[in-house]
Formats: sequence, structure tokens, C-alpha cells
Amino acid sequence: MAVEELQSIIKRCQILEEQDFKEEDFGLFQLAGQRCLDEGHIDQLFEIIQNEKNKVIVKNMGWNLVGPVVRCLLWNDKEDDKRKYYFLMLDLLVELCNPKELLLGLLELIEEPSGKQISPVILLLLRPLQTVIQKLRHNRAYSVGLALSTLWSQLSVLPVPYTQGQMQADEYGLCQCCEALVEFTKPFVEEVTGDEENSVENEKLKDELLKFCFKSLKCPLLTAQFLEPPEQADTDPLRRFAAEIIGFLSAIGYPFPKVIFNHGRKKKTWDYLEFEEEEDKQLSDSMASLAYLVFVQGISIDQLPMVLSPSYLLQFNMGHIEVLLQRTEESVLSKGLDLLENSLLRTEDSSLLHQCLEIKSFLTVPQAKIISSLVYVTILFIPLYVLINCNHSGVEAFIIQNIKNQIDMSLKGTPNKWFTGPQLVSLLHLVLFLPEGAETDLLQNSDRIMASLNLLRYLVIKDNENDNQTGLWTELEKIENNFLKPLHTGLNMSKAHYEAEIKNSQEVQKSKDLCSVTVGGEEIPNMPPEMQLKVLHSALFTFDLIESVLARVEELIEIKTKSTSDENMR
Repeated sequence: MAVEELQSIIKRCQILEEQDFKEEDFGLFQLAGQRCLDEGHIDQLFEIIQNEKNKVIVKNMGWNLVGPVVRCLLWNDKEDDKRKYYFLMLDLLVELCNPKELLLGLLELIEEPSGKQISPVILLLLRPLQTVIQKLRHNRAYSVGLALSTLWSQLSVLPVPYTQGQMQADEYGLCQCCEALVEFTKPFVEEVTGDEENSVENEKLKDELLKFCFKSLKCPLLTAQFLEPPEQADTDPLRRFAAEIIGFLSAIGYPFPKVIFNHGRKKKTWDYLEFEEEEDKQLSDSMASLAYLVFVQGISIDQLPMVLSPSYLLQFNMGHIEVLLQRTEESVLSKGLDLLENSLLRTEDSSLLHQCLEIKSFLTVPQAKIISSLVYVTILFIPLYVLINCNHSGVEAFIIQNIKNQIDMSLKGTPNKWFTGPQLVSLLHLVLFLPEGAETDLLQNSDRIMASLNLLRYLVIKDNENDNQTGLWTELEKIENNFLKPLHTGLNMSKAHYEAEIKNSQEVQKSKDLCSVTVGGEEIPNMPPEMQLKVLHSALFTFDLIESVLARVEELIEIKTKSTSDENMR
């Protein structure tokens, strides 16, 4: 019945001129075609569309069938034998229909879904959409811009995968869509690079591609987490997407040094000022994301001029660091600190001029979310500065205890890269270390040493050797040589010294004379022998306490390593 109805409509329209088609005819054609699909007459419908006699009708009205065909592909079982006919019909409609009408129809279909339905629709329609745009002879740049804007708007609402497991599962299809979007965009990038005449239309297309790249740098790349270690980079779909976007910028004539070093300047060497004038905040986010991708992830860093000094790059990046630290998302805050760490490590000690303090970003960065993000400040500034320069055992012990708390939170909840693996290892070497080896004044540093031993005991208990989440077990030999063995030697030397002082004090007590005693590197003023003995015994008690915790730590290490060895032999 549906087939006959459609044939009747077509027969009536065949005698009409193209300009005489009425809105009613379009509606009846779509309704009858939809019924043919619903009733399973896909082969007859395909024949009608393919019929040369119906070419004009299909060109003007066929785009109305794209939506019903797409819904059939999305809703029907993937094992359905009719799927190949749906795909053939979609390809045929793309080939025959008016590309202008088809473009709008496809973009409407892309805008319709929400949630988990977004990615299947985009993945299905990207190739037809690309074909339709390539068929357009006029306003190509406008059509490309409209398509990229529509696609980006839909993808920007999808949650960005955070962990490697989420990335592999790709529940919302964002990673697949990003990879497909690259393939969709490539022909238009090639079109720009292949136009030697730099026509007005080509410049407009370049403009649209530039906008798309900036938008992509902000979403999803600003909040995206990238896989570690670096050798897994090639398997990271979002990092590959980032590399492609930066590659697009270079291909269309805007390599990242040209773009990023001109952002924020009063005098630009590139022409697209409307981006900064219209959406300065969005562009700031995009530029900060670009700086992170280049300097931290190392994407296209070979394009960076070698003449730029580390101190200049630090000053340059401080503005981007400020932007990242002003965000509330943990992943973006972490990127800000990654970029700051990277910039600081490139800079030699005492190489920054005092004039740097007059640069606004140098003054604002320490305030920008750092105060409210004490965890991250603890990671970067406090261990590097306090543990090396503070020389106050109580303060150092407080910092080490805070580090232990953050490791505990990371192991129990969402892993934080600063408190697991390679980033934590560098922090552990600062903590599990005697600054002067066995000659370190153990009494003066007793608070720090006890906190360090408690941290080490916690790591041995919580982190199994096979898991090695904290990196402890691969660094154990260094920790033993730099901390545990010197501590043993220092304890033996210190206890021998204080036992000798006690013996000397006891002899003085018999003579009832006043004497001076050296404790913690300082000479105690003359005091009664009874008071001297109390001070000396208190010091010995501290050493015994340290020795007790040290013995327990070494016992736990032996138990854990033996247990792991036994498991591996089974």
C-alpha cells in the first residue's frame, strides 16, 4: 500500500516543472517514503529513488528521506540483512539530492540527539556530510564553518574520559568522534594548503578552520588527561587528536610559535583579531591549552625557536599558568602546575632578573587558586623549597605528614599523578634523605626523621611490590643507600656520643661540680648534673624511638619482598 501511494505521488509530480512542486508534495513524499521503510519495502523504495525518471523529484524531495533512513540505521539490529540497503540508500540520496538542502538536513539530524546518542549519529553522518560539502560550489567556507561549529557544539557536551580505563571504554564515544573529526577536516585543510592563489574564499575557509582549532584546544583538550608513561602516547586518542589540531594550525599557515607568541600583544603579526575581540576568555583558555600541549606534552616542540632562553619561556608561560590555575577542574589545575614545573626546571638557579617581579603574572599566579588548592602547592613549591631550605625539623615533619595524607587519598580514591609513580618518586627522594648523611644531627632533625620513617612504613604496608603504584619498590635500593643505611650509622654514632656524655656527667655529679654538655650541636649552659642527665637520657630515648621505628620498617620490607618472591615462584 505504501509503495503504491509513493508511486502515485511521483507519477503526479513527474508532469510538473521543478518550480511548480508544492509544500504539500514534499510532505506527502516524505510520509509515503517513511511508510515504505516502516513496512520493510526497502528494496522497492531503493528502485524508485534510483529510477532515472524520478531524478528531478529525488533531487528536490529526497533529502526528506535521509532522517528516516538514518533512524533505521541507528535503531535496527546491526545483524539486520536490510542494513546494507539502508547504507546504499543513504549514499544514493547524498549523490542525488540538492546538496544545500541536504547539508541543512544532515546538520539538523546531528543537532537532535543528546547524551550517548550523540556519537553514533556523528560517526554515521560525518562521511555523508563531508561528501555533501565537497559538492557545494559556492560558500564552501561558510558550510565548513557551520558544520564544524555544529559538530563541536555537540561534542563539547560529552564527558571527557579521565582515566585510561575510561578512555578505552569510551562510553560516550568522544575519542572515536575526535579521530573521525580529524578525517572529516583533513580534505578542507588540504584545500587551503593547495590553493596557491590565496583567493578570498580560501582565506575565509582558513578562518573557519582556525576557529575550529581554537575551539578544539579548549574543548575537549583543555580538560583532557593524557596517558602516562610517555611510551603510551601513541595509543592515546586524545593526544593524537591534539597533535592533529596543532598540525592543522601549521598546515594552514599558523604554526604554534606564530599564534601563541602573538596572543595578548598589542601589535599582532597575524590577521584574525576578531577572535581576541569576540571571545578573549575562550582564546586565553585555548592558548593556555596549547602551551601545555607543546611544553609539557612535547607536541611539535621542535618548531620552537632554539634562541629562546628558559627564563624568557618561564616569563612567557606565567600568563598561561595563571589562566590554568584560575580554573576549578582538578585536571586543569594539574596542567597549570605541570606547566609551571616544566618552566621552572628549564630555568637555571639565579638566572631570573629582579624585574620579573614587576610582571603582573609573576605576582598573580601565586594567588590564583593556589591558596585554595593547597594540595597542589604542597606538591610543587613546599617540598622543593621547604624541605631544602627551611632547616626547621618541625615544619618539615608537618609537610611530610601532609604528603603522606595526600598519598593515602590518592591510593584510596581517584589516582593523582603527583602522588603516584614518577612524580611521587622525585618527592620521596627529597623526603627519604639525610642532608649530611651519617653526620646529620639526628637529635635536631628528629621530627623530620620520624615523619619520614612513618611515611616509609605507610608506603611499605599499603603498596605491594607487584603493584608498585608509588614507585617505592623500584627506588628501594636508592632509599636504603641514601636514608636507611646512613641512619643506622648515624644512630650508632649518636648513641655512643650521648652514652659517653652520660658517663661523664655521672662522674661530674659525684664531684658535685657544674659542667657544660653538647646537645644537638649546641653547648648547653652550665646546669646542675641532675638536669644534665635528664637532657641526655631524653636524647637517648629519642634515638631508641627512631631505632625502633627503623627496625620495624626494615622488618616490613623484608616480609613484603619475601612474600612477593614466594608468589612469583609459584
